Amino acid sequence: MSIKNLFLVIFCLFFVFACAERKIYMPEGKVEGEIPKKEEKIEAGKPEQQEEISTEKMSELVKKLQDEVRDIHFDFDKYDIKQEDIPTLKKVASILQEYPGLKVIIEGHCDERGTAEYNFALGQKRANAVKQYLITLGVPSSKMEIISYGEEKPLCNEHNESCWQKNRRAHFVFIEEGK
Repeated sequence: MSIKNLFLVIFCLFFVFACAERKIYMPEGKVEGEIPKKEEKIEAGKPEQQEEISTEKMSELVKKLQDEVRDIHFDFDKYDIKQEDIPTLKKVASILQEYPGLKVIIEGHCDERGTAEYNFALGQKRANAVKQYLITLGVPSSKMEIISYGEEKPLCNEHNESCWQKNRRAHFVFIEEGK
């Protein structure tokens, strides 16, 4: 076998493995792309219960939700959803399904350790993990946007573990659809 053929075989193998589908593992063994069981989805209220909300009431609702819905937090260098954050995600899912005129921006944040580029990518993975989990709860993808701020918007500026833990988070920003 010539060197050219050997190189071609190695390149083809590399290409096949590099293009293989990657799966994100969610808590309780769920995998991104799997269809959740019906009983796992959060059921929205009946259509007759969902009324159009005035702009003023929607603004009040958005302000109220910003205060009520807490951030979820991540371990160092991880983007796995923690069991303790699932109730918050279920609450977000039920809110988005209950109010058709509401969207959410999921912000991914990191602590200051690591390069800016690495933290930006990790923040993106964190926001996307939250989005994928909400999709498994029945929230349409069109009602969510994700953004990563990496280490750019810390909640705490001290240089210790308790402060870094506060900065490793996904933050929810509720907005009216169409804005």
